[in-house]
Amino acid sequence: MAEAILEGAVAEGGSGGARMLAAADAAPADLEAAGGYLFVCPENLGAASGLMKEMLDRCYYPLLGRIEGRPYATAIAAGSDGRGAQAQIDRIVTGWRLRRVAEPLIVNLGAQTPEAILAPKRVPAPELAACRELGAALCEGLAMGIF
Repeated sequence: MAEAILEGAVAEGGSGGARMLAAADAAPADLEAAGGYLFVCPENLGAASGLMKEMLDRCYYPLLGRIEGRPYATAIAAGSDGRGAQAQIDRIVTGWRLRRVAEPLIVNLGAQTPEAILAPKRVPAPELAACRELGAALCEGLAMGIF
């Protein structure tokens, strides 16, 4: 999903500064340098992935008071719901005073059995297209100064 989002952003804005960082690699300076954010993660046990939560924990206080008003969107890969991860990210970034600029994109992959949960996931083409559109929309909105 993240790769499709980046494809859409790059296709829309050229090299325009769109970057994809793994949560484990993102530092406060990376987030402070960005004009907007598209947080992408799986929902694990009803919450954002541990790596996403750890990145938000690590970056939260260093960025407090430094990134207010910047736009953000989210894309969640879920086994059945996704709303728990979505709500968790929304609660956290409320403290940063970020501004949601797109409806949450939750892709339900229907993994409910142990076998399905452990198996590699394949995101269907229509959902990948929605990811590309979300990346393009955020990039275009930033480039046009809408966000």
